Amino acid sequence: MLEGSILQKLETSHRYSKRPIQFGVYYKNTLVSLCHALEDHILQDEGKPLVITAFQQGKWYLQEAERYADIAKKASHITIMAAIDSGFAEHTTSQLPNVSLVPLNTTDPVAQEWHLIILSVGYTAMVICQELTEADYGSNGLPVSDIERKFYGLWTFEPELVQQTAELAIAHVERYNPELATKLNSYKETIHPSFATLENLSEVTARVVDYLQTGQFNLPEYTTTRHQALDRNLVSNEIQAFLRMAQILDASDIKNPKAASEVVALSEIMGQLLDLPAWQMKRLRLAGWLHRIEPLQKSESILPPGTYTRYQQDAPSCPLTCPLVPGTQVLRRMPRLRAIAQIITHQTEWWDGTGEPAGLVGDEIPLESRILSLVADFQWRVNKKRTTQVNLEEIFVQALEECRTLQSHRFDPKLVDTLALLVMGLQQGLDLPQMVPKVSSGMWLLTSNQ
Repeated sequence: MLEGSILQKLETSHRYSKRPIQFGVYYKNTLVSLCHALEDHILQDEGKPLVITAFQQGKWYLQEAERYADIAKKASHITIMAAIDSGFAEHTTSQLPNVSLVPLNTTDPVAQEWHLIILSVGYTAMVICQELTEADYGSNGLPVSDIERKFYGLWTFEPELVQQTAELAIAHVERYNPELATKLNSYKETIHPSFATLENLSEVTARVVDYLQTGQFNLPEYTTTRHQALDRNLVSNEIQAFLRMAQILDASDIKNPKAASEVVALSEIMGQLLDLPAWQMKRLRLAGWLHRIEPLQKSESILPPGTYTRYQQDAPSCPLTCPLVPGTQVLRRMPRLRAIAQIITHQTEWWDGTGEPAGLVGDEIPLESRILSLVADFQWRVNKKRTTQVNLEEIFVQALEECRTLQSHRFDPKLVDTLALLVMGLQQGLDLPQMVPKVSSGMWLLTSNQ
């Protein structure tokens, strides 16, 4: 990372924290899709957000200046940082009263960064990256194509991280324009963002996925290897969108903030006890992270009808005839996640056939769905008892016995027996691993077997 850059300062402040930041590498076409999705969400937002951006060079801003004229109508203020180019300050968008320009020195490390920071009452979001140096590209050298340029950084919806980055950006602006920095701090103080509402978060997540999938359609015809690399980067970020939403759902649940991570840990051990193959373990792991994805049921595609025709043709047909519950429709847009959508959909089926949405009976219910249903219920019971009891060993036993009363009715009795083995291990000192999703490299969760 470039010394003195905003990204470097952000990384340094979190280097020794309990939650160090996970960074990834993004192709330019991925960042364009991400930024367009987040920018367009501003147009639907009534929160009058504060927007701070960095475009590297003025010419990149000029390519997007018309869009920013529309964004300015919805924003309280927009600050744009870039190394100055001809026309940078003369464009009509630059003349708007709530748009401020910060011409960066060409030697400023921020002139190598790409930022989009959004602070709104209803939600927060940001993309913050810096371009790889020639040395970073290695023996292959600098890319010939513009869309193959690579950037190192992250994107997130987390309010605390977005607010901290906004403060770092404003402090950098102060070096050039103290008066503007004071104004930006005033704007920031009037906005008290919290975790996004489930409806708002589901909308922005769906929008990000839509734009990334459109980016896949628009990839130029390269050699197979180059095309696959660009495509995988886009798909990885589609998965990241869901994982980031799952993180926010957990963090915003004060009563059960570790639900997803503990469900994943329990599912991992259950899978090991059942000797599941690696491809099935990966499916179970990802379904565990996303098992509370139901809020996406209010999401609808913002792209024209027929956009997904190619994916629907290429994707394998659903092995079960019943429809997916609305909450997994966004997942189903991705062929690679259709199996995950099925697992999540059928976690509410009951062993005796009285569950939803399809009334599946016994082994008709996908195995991963049966496991997820049981461990999610067990985790919920354990977490509920933690607030009133101290002895964790007793809590595990009580939660298990409560699950036993539902075996052969709600839960697969053989899986309840497997859960009993897991609880025995916990009583003998087995620790649940602290699971953290590798959000910045989502492709590790996928296999061709899905």
